[in-house]
Amino acid sequence: MVENKANERKVMSIVSNDGSIEEVEVILAFEFKDTGKEYVVYTKNERDENENITVYVSNIDQSSGEPKLLGVESESEWNRIKDVLRELSKAE
Repeated sequence: MVENKANERKVMSIVSNDGSIEEVEVILAFEFKDTGKEYVVYTKNERDENENITVYVSNIDQSSGEPKLLGVESESEWNRIKDVLRELSKAE
């Protein structure tokens, strides 16, 4: 029997600046090959006023050996990320 791994939740822990730890669900991780920048899309399973699940996107900085989540730096970077998310939503 083949197991369906698509339904497995991927969870990561985020340590905030104050030292608190929060578990979040990873939706997608990807890299732009031309820039080498890595990103993670995740959720805390929060819902907005329209009952949509809120998602977050962070740049993964691994330059110090310990992965750190950083904000998205520019509008062009955001536009590329939105394109990836649009393609992902079309595939489902």
